[in-house]
Amino acid sequence: MSKTVKKVQIALTIFGLFVVGYNIFEFVTNKYSTTQGITFIVESLAGILLIYLPQIVRRLFKIHVPDAIVLFYWFFLFISVFLGTGMHLISIISFWDKILHAVSPMVLTALGYGLIGFLLKDAPIEKTSPWLFLLFGFAFAGLCGVFWEFWEFLCDQFLGMNLQRFAASDGTLFVGREALMDTMGDLLTNTVGAFIMGVYAWVQVKKYPAHFESYRLQKLDH
Repeated sequence: MSKTVKKVQIALTIFGLFVVGYNIFEFVTNKYSTTQGITFIVESLAGILLIYLPQIVRRLFKIHVPDAIVLFYWFFLFISVFLGTGMHLISIISFWDKILHAVSPMVLTALGYGLIGFLLKDAPIEKTSPWLFLLFGFAFAGLCGVFWEFWEFLCDQFLGMNLQRFAASDGTLFVGREALMDTMGDLLTNTVGAFIMGVYAWVQVKKYPAHFESYRLQKLDH
């Protein structure tokens, strides 16, 4: 991990601790229900732990994740867990959820490229069909987007949240097609984000045949 990446990690951790403190203050002042207050605190703490996920993966599985993917991943944590949930921008800004669903598939597509590179082991990337990377990355991001909708459904069902926007701000439940609009919009945005990342990768690989090498997860020898 380079010094620049380490500095970003420290800065993000400090901001995460600030968000936890802010959520605790909200909990003490009863700004939200007890269940929601605890959920915000737990998710913010989980966000801090997730900052160190690349290092945990490196230590436990001896796998190195490229700095570019790590930084992109941290950017998503910043806008989703800390700004979106912890600072409640997902409730304040109506389209914040769509921003997350556009950025997350880009990160996941890049991770998909890294996984394929890892599974190919020592195979020369420049001699491998780019379609293997493009199709797997696109499919991987799409599947993760579906799993995320499962997560939102569970949060709405058991924690009294409204992540899938099935109700208006006054609690009125949407009916029929209107109740599906947010979920379907999220899945569409997720697909578009993965497609954009794929187009970017396709353009790059035309210039540099070994472009996907920069995404490859590396197995460490020690």
